Amino acid sequence: MTLRKTTSLTTLLSFILLLATSIILYVTPQGKVAFWANWKILGLDKERWGALHTNIGILFIVAGAIHTILNWKPIVAYLRNRAQRIRVFTADFNAALGATLFIALFTLWELPPVNAIQDFGESIKTAASQKYGEPPYGHAETSSLKSFCSRTGIDLQEALSKLQMARLKGVSEQATLADIALANALSPQQVYALFQPPPPKEGEVREMPESPGMGFGKKTLAAVCKEYGLDEDQIRQSLGGYGIEAKGDATMKGIAEAAGMDPHALYETIRGLQ
Repeated sequence: MTLRKTTSLTTLLSFILLLATSIILYVTPQGKVAFWANWKILGLDKERWGALHTNIGILFIVAGAIHTILNWKPIVAYLRNRAQRIRVFTADFNAALGATLFIALFTLWELPPVNAIQDFGESIKTAASQKYGEPPYGHAETSSLKSFCSRTGIDLQEALSKLQMARLKGVSEQATLADIALANALSPQQVYALFQPPPPKEGEVREMPESPGMGFGKKTLAAVCKEYGLDEDQIRQSLGGYGIEAKGDATMKGIAEAAGMDPHALYETIRGLQ
């Protein structure tokens, strides 16, 4: 066994694992969705894949540094010109530098074709959000049932009754959704689905909670009005009175940005109109 061989093989193996974890994290849903749906792949959740990626990355850096030291002479030789003089900006070095700067700068400036990588990743995460659903607010799974119902405007006793009728274990006001989910081999999202209020019937108005919840900015005005049983035409006219131009197929984020405000302020305006 030699240090040079061990280092080279460690660099190779850590690179392979780093590549695998990078691909998995690239397609992993956003954290809020992953935790809400208890997302796993090969038995590992997002946090464990992230920890594995970080530690393997550190191993790759250490092995790569040692590999560079052991192969310093060949590396220096790459920088020599035909006269055997060391020149940093050789044609080979310039090509490597150009490729690196191209990827780095085009990523920072979000320019094509490099931005297509991020766009594709976002489309995967958006599809996951639609498939698993988003929590009403960040880290909702860590809230007690009492706190969760208070923040979402759900009747606590009704929620307890529905969960008990479903014969779930560990149900109480102080139990978190994550605890209840773990005790029953479910995801927090599946627990919520058991007591989530049905969509309002036509003509029925549902009180809007204090917080708009996650993903509000991506919802259209039509979807928000349908969710709470609001009259879309009336809401659009009322928003117009505040100088806010809104169309049914426009997203909350788009409407807010056009009006020079943030989506949460827009939510509060609509909530006040209700």
